[in-house]
Amino acid sequence: MEKRLKDYLDKHNIKYNTHSHPAVFTVSESKKLKKDIPGLHTKSLFLKDDGENYYLVCMPGEKRLDIRSLQLRLNVKKIHFASPEELKAELNITPGSVSIFTMIYSKSTKLILDEELWNAEIVTFHPNINTATLELTHKNLKKFCDSLKKEKSVVSL
Repeated sequence: MEKRLKDYLDKHNIKYNTHSHPAVFTVSESKKLKKDIPGLHTKSLFLKDDGENYYLVCMPGEKRLDIRSLQLRLNVKKIHFASPEELKAELNITPGSVSIFTMIYSKSTKLILDEELWNAEIVTFHPNINTATLELTHKNLKKFCDSLKKEKSVVSL
């Protein structure tokens, strides 16, 4: 785990369990790890609308995002994946390692959490690298989200 994230979690007294593993780049690759890591496995999608607004959508790993429904919910005409360059500039990360924890770098990204993820007892995210997974209780997920001082929505995706 990068030092800045570890320091951030420690500063905000956010407790977690770490699981190290080989690099994974997709949800399908991470399926092999599920049996060894407890909790709801997640994915994080970095999206952008035509108005130059950024969104980090965090949801259960197996769930498909209904882009049309999200566009209606956000009242935007079109939403799509942001470029790798925008991802690096806005969240200081490269594709394959995006997670909720990149929000510590966010300049203006809005965080959108699926309610199934939000209501889970335990959730898992990469700690900004894809060779480990952090396991958080709901209490610590809430503590992390509250520490961000960023716009956050919990919605049914």
